Amino acid sequence: MTTYESTRRTVDVDGLTFAYHQAGDGEPLLMLHGSGPGVSAWSNFQHNLPVFAEKFRTIMPDLPGFGGSALPTLDEPYPQVAAKSITRLMDRLGIESAVFVGNSMGGAVAAELAARCPERVSRMALMGSGGLSVGIFQTEPSEGFQRLFEFLGDPSRERMVTWLRTMVYDHGRITDQLIDERMRNATADGAVGRMQAIFGSMFGNQTSPPLWTRATTIATPTLLLWGRDDRMLPYDQAHFATRWLPDVELHTFARCGHWIQVERKSDFERVVTEFLTRKSVGGAQDGT
Repeated sequence: MTTYESTRRTVDVDGLTFAYHQAGDGEPLLMLHGSGPGVSAWSNFQHNLPVFAEKFRTIMPDLPGFGGSALPTLDEPYPQVAAKSITRLMDRLGIESAVFVGNSMGGAVAAELAARCPERVSRMALMGSGGLSVGIFQTEPSEGFQRLFEFLGDPSRERMVTWLRTMVYDHGRITDQLIDERMRNATADGAVGRMQAIFGSMFGNQTSPPLWTRATTIATPTLLLWGRDDRMLPYDQAHFATRWLPDVELHTFARCGHWIQVERKSDFERVVTEFLTRKSVGGAQDGT
């Protein structure tokens, strides 16, 4: 069974604790979660894990500074620091190359890793990905980020609910259980401070060109998944990324917000599994 306790693991990476969940056998799949208040690998992907574990050695890390993973020194923007940490986690787990799923900031981390170490990322499916585009038609920061920053500035249950409402098209999915879990995790000792440090590293001085300016260098076969009603990373950003990534497909979900893995669970699992198991022949995709 893929319960929290049965899949939970920890490992030491560069003297810091790295927590993750693992289930299944086969080709390694790393699933990287986003950056919202109270997020962890389990909160983001727990209901998808049993499906992907049927075909992959599925590993869901708590990204550095989230869940049970320690936060290293942020001497670079967070996605770059996290990408290096994921590389070292792969080394500790004996994984040379893997396929990736990345949600929001997790998408930025996977893409950063593909840009820096393309041999480590054979394919990636990115949902409402950060990093690969800039806002064209929507407000900057987006409505979702505005609500997130309001929560970090003065955490409260009301502000948590306001932020959660920007994550999904169907507000009926925002249950008391979800709110309680997110509040408990988001207000745990040090959690708000870590998130403030993480976002501060991203909006401070850049030590290298932004990821979206390097999109043309990312040759990894990529599937972009986007909810048409995404209020965190709005849908227009999908088209910027689609235009500049060299090997990319885009799948759009109607009546769906930022949490595709929740609102369109079975469709998400089906489309991602098909893409990640597809084989390239002579540099071209099957059927072309």
